[in-house]
Amino acid sequence: MSLLPLFILSPLLMAVVWSDMRYMRIPNWFSLSTVGFFLIIAIVFQPSDLWLRILVAGSVFGIGFAGFCFNLWGGGDVKFLSALMLFIPVTTLSVFGYVFSAALLLGIVLILGLRRVPALAGQHWKAISGSTKFPMGLSIGMAGLAHPLVVMLLGVPLPG
Repeated sequence: MSLLPLFILSPLLMAVVWSDMRYMRIPNWFSLSTVGFFLIIAIVFQPSDLWLRILVAGSVFGIGFAGFCFNLWGGGDVKFLSALMLFIPVTTLSVFGYVFSAALLLGIVLILGLRRVPALAGQHWKAISGSTKFPMGLSIGMAGLAHPLVVMLLGVPLPG
């Protein structure tokens, strides 16, 4: 049950990727609906796991906000990654760290490669043609989609 909510979030994760690639923006309603969904299903989590998830998400938000203040990350990236952390089982946080790191590297390679394709230069995808910044929503979405699969593949124990 612990990973099922992440599977349910899959369409929203794909929407985050699309929005950040297209407009270099993650709308607030993506983050708000993610948190709202968490509040609806919070009853299924064990209390200790629930509080640890909230603590982790709050920590990610605090660190992310500091990075936002120094113009290192976008606000949408910080808000959505914090909301996504509510759905990562605490026992799989280290796995998520590796998956997110791999997604960041893959995202950088993908964006740099796409920006070098002349035929894509005139397209209306801001992440490819209109910006020099990195659309972190791409990596956040990829990590959120890949995490449950990697956890199942590795056989990492889940709470409850």
